[in-house]
Amino acid sequence: MKVWIKYLLGIALGIITAFILPVENIQFNNFISFLTEFFIRFGRYLVVPLIFSTGIISINKLRSSKLLFKTFGWTLIIIVFSTFILTLAGLLSIVIVRIPRIPITVDNAVNAVRFDIKGLILSLFPYSGFEALKEGSFLLVSLIFSFLIGWESASEETTFKPVFSLADSLSKLFYNISVFFTEVLSVLSIAIACNWAYTFRDIITSGIYTSMIIMFLVDLVLVVAVIYPLILRYVCHDPHPYKVLYASLAPMFLSFISGDSNLILPLSIRHAKESLGIRRRCSGFTFPIFSIFARGGSALVSVISFIVIWRSYSSLSIPFTDILWIFGIAFGMSFLLGGLPSGGAFVLLTIMCSQYGKGFETSFLLLKPAALIICSFATLFDCVTAMFGSYIVAVKTKMIEHHTLQHFI
Repeated sequence: MKVWIKYLLGIALGIITAFILPVENIQFNNFISFLTEFFIRFGRYLVVPLIFSTGIISINKLRSSKLLFKTFGWTLIIIVFSTFILTLAGLLSIVIVRIPRIPITVDNAVNAVRFDIKGLILSLFPYSGFEALKEGSFLLVSLIFSFLIGWESASEETTFKPVFSLADSLSKLFYNISVFFTEVLSVLSIAIACNWAYTFRDIITSGIYTSMIIMFLVDLVLVVAVIYPLILRYVCHDPHPYKVLYASLAPMFLSFISGDSNLILPLSIRHAKESLGIRRRCSGFTFPIFSIFARGGSALVSVISFIVIWRSYSSLSIPFTDILWIFGIAFGMSFLLGGLPSGGAFVLLTIMCSQYGKGFETSFLLLKPAALIICSFATLFDCVTAMFGSYIVAVKTKMIEHHTLQHFI
């Protein structure tokens, strides 16, 4: 059975379970929430070991083959371009289509969220390099450590061959274990989907956020079925661009119900290798980088959400200068969400509201009940971006062995 079918069945069973079992019971609801948190931690258990060991091999081989800077260049271009495209898509859709206003509610004020940029930069280099392996959220910390080891081990291959051999063995070991984890997670997704559906049911039942959800869905279809395949068709001259979308189904399903960009990494890397044929030296570098910096999905949903809030408070048209500000702040701040594998989209929305001022400091509370679906769509967009982006990098650097559809897992 194909992996995406396993996840689809697991999610379908979870959603059905949410409508059958007594999720209104507080004790049962707490139990499902506990299982969800436990299973997500289970899924993220091997992320850092896999990324760290594979990162060493990737950097080593990329430097040895003199493809490191070309790979980095293409990755950087795709990250910036995709974030620009997604932010612009979100802005155009909400400016062109005016969805119904959301009723104003009175909520208790909360402290505004702020990014500690200095602290974020300092966290990249803890007092001990080995402390980098303890960071489970901000993957860039451990990735930098693996970069240093991979770079230096490629300088004198004979001297550091034992280091490379150890990292190579660990990378293959953790990959094989992660394959088992991803198979088990397809079953555990029943509980994750059940918890997600319970919250989503309350969101959709109210009917307040339905129009916004439909806009997210329409934008998603346009991006994954039109914009990204067209880019793939003309950039890579690929006659079958939709095969990347097909290979992305399982990671897309998991990303939507979990809203966790780190959780889906092992599954995405597995599909990149076994379905798309992307070599380890490429995927071990591109997927963590995309997961950290390519957060255009968060920018897209935040732009839409902020303008929905603005129009709910005012019937006036938004000044053009404010539209540029909204675009700029969403685009720029999205690159700083790497330390937030989950919930980053709503955090970005709170920052936009607080920075905008003019009485909007706590207006994000208007969409707080819909935070789950906002973050789900954001992670879904980012997951697809990572899959398409990694494929483009692999094609442009010739680090891919194309597989036929019948060999896709």
